[in-house]
Amino acid sequence: MSAQWPDTGVLLAGVASALPPITLEEVTAASKLMTRVDRKYLVSASTMTSLAAELGDRFAVLRIGGRRQFRYTSTYFDTPDLLTFRQHRQDRRRRFKIRTRTYLDGGGRWLEVKLSGAGGSTDKHRIPYDASPSDALTREALDYVADTLAGTLRLARPPALGPVLSTDYSRVTLVDRTGLARLTCDTGLVCGDGRRTLPARRDRVLLESKSADGNAAADRILRELGVRPVSVSKYCLGVAALHGVAANRWQPVLRRYFPARHRSEAQGR
Repeated sequence: MSAQWPDTGVLLAGVASALPPITLEEVTAASKLMTRVDRKYLVSASTMTSLAAELGDRFAVLRIGGRRQFRYTSTYFDTPDLLTFRQHRQDRRRRFKIRTRTYLDGGGRWLEVKLSGAGGSTDKHRIPYDASPSDALTREALDYVADTLAGTLRLARPPALGPVLSTDYSRVTLVDRTGLARLTCDTGLVCGDGRRTLPARRDRVLLESKSADGNAAADRILRELGVRPVSVSKYCLGVAALHGVAANRWQPVLRRYFPARHRSEAQGR
C-alpha cells in the first residue's frame, strides 16, 4: 500500500523549481521573524498542490549552492525524565527545546534554544556549533543554554541533559518577498532514538507557517481549504512514537503520520 503513496518530496521539488530563487543572505537580511508565531499543518499531496497554486509568485524559494531542497538532521536534548517533552505535552506557557541542527547540504551546524512564551510566540536563539559533535553538549553549550533560559524565561537550566531523539528530513523553504512570512515544507521525516528508527508517511507534508501574527497568506489559504493547524512538534511526535509515552493530545496526528507505529501496536495486542 505504501508504494502507492505519492512522494511529496518529488512534489515539493517541482514546486521549488517553478519559483524565483532567494539567497540565504537575502533571507537573513530581510527577515523580521526571529520572534514569531508559528502555525503547523499536516497536509496531503493534493492540498500541497492547491496551496502552491494559490500562493503563486508572492513567494520565492530559498536556494543555496544551486539547491532548492535541503536535508536537515537535528538532535534533541532532554532530561532522563523527559522534562521538555512533558512541558510541551502539558502546554506550559513557558517552555523550550534544545537541539543541534545540521544543514547537510550547506549551512553548517548550530546549537539552538527554541523558546515558547506568552501568546504562542516563538523566540529562537542559536550559536554556531560546527566544531562540536551534534549529539553532545559542550561546557560552552551548557553555559549558553543556561544564560538563554535565565535571561529570557527566568528558568534554570535542567541538569543531566542528554540526546534523546534525532530527526532527519528534507525541507523546501518558501519566503514571502516582504520578509514578513516564511513557509517551511518538510517531507521524508525519519525519527530515531539510537535503538531504532521510525519513518513518517511520505505522502504527507509537515508545514510550518512563520509570521509576526500567525495570519500569513498561507494560513488564510489553508483555512479556505478546510485545513486547521495542529499543535505538534517533530520532537514530541518522535518521542511519543518511539518511547511509547502518554501523548493523548497528539494521537490523531500520530495515527495520520506514523502508520507503521500503529500497525505494530495493533499486532502486539
